[in-house]
Amino acid sequence: MNLDLVIFDCDGVLVDSEVISCRAHAETLTRHGYPITDEQVLHRFLGVSDREARLTIEREIGRKLPGDFEAQVKEATLKFYAGDLKAIAGVAAAIAAIDLPKCVASSGTPEKIRHGLECAGLYEQLSPHIFSATQVKHGKPAPDLFLYAARQMSAVPERCLVIEDSIPGVTGAVAAGMTVLGFYGGSHCLPGHADKLRAAGAALVFDDMRQLPELVMRAIAAALAG
Repeated sequence: MNLDLVIFDCDGVLVDSEVISCRAHAETLTRHGYPITDEQVLHRFLGVSDREARLTIEREIGRKLPGDFEAQVKEATLKFYAGDLKAIAGVAAAIAAIDLPKCVASSGTPEKIRHGLECAGLYEQLSPHIFSATQVKHGKPAPDLFLYAARQMSAVPERCLVIEDSIPGVTGAVAAGMTVLGFYGGSHCLPGHADKLRAAGAALVFDDMRQLPELVMRAIAAALAG
């Protein structure tokens, strides 16, 4: 094997949660005087940490959002998770078939990541190697979270393979010196998303998690050939 580690994003890669998260953010922001639709949240903030999104919005409106804003979004998200959240089809079998160290590196808070993985039945399969943007100074599209995950897992960045669905995620992983596979099979992915992932630096793109174990083997073969 010529890979040290496979790093999974969470939302949109492991759990089909991006549409749910966008709904929770849109409802909470609109309630606090920043009218925005689910689709606009998706377009503007897909893959961006809650902290970075909040700072962007506060700069635009020229004032601070409530101190408990993240807690309000979390409450709304978890309410929707309970009834609507599902694992990405085929991802549990794909994870089990990949005989390499694995971890999660997500823009979500630790509580949100854990709850999402538990609701989708994936937490035990990936615990305890779960890392959040709250553990680094800069979230995606900065490389910090991916480099932090690699350090914690004793992996060399150039020998890490990242599975991402967002442009900020692909950008951050490429900046970290890692190879990225772009996934566009989540319910939030619109036509043309695969091309955007390629343009951001994804080495390969795919829309069916049943393909992932073979794509990992292809990445290993390409690394060995290179």
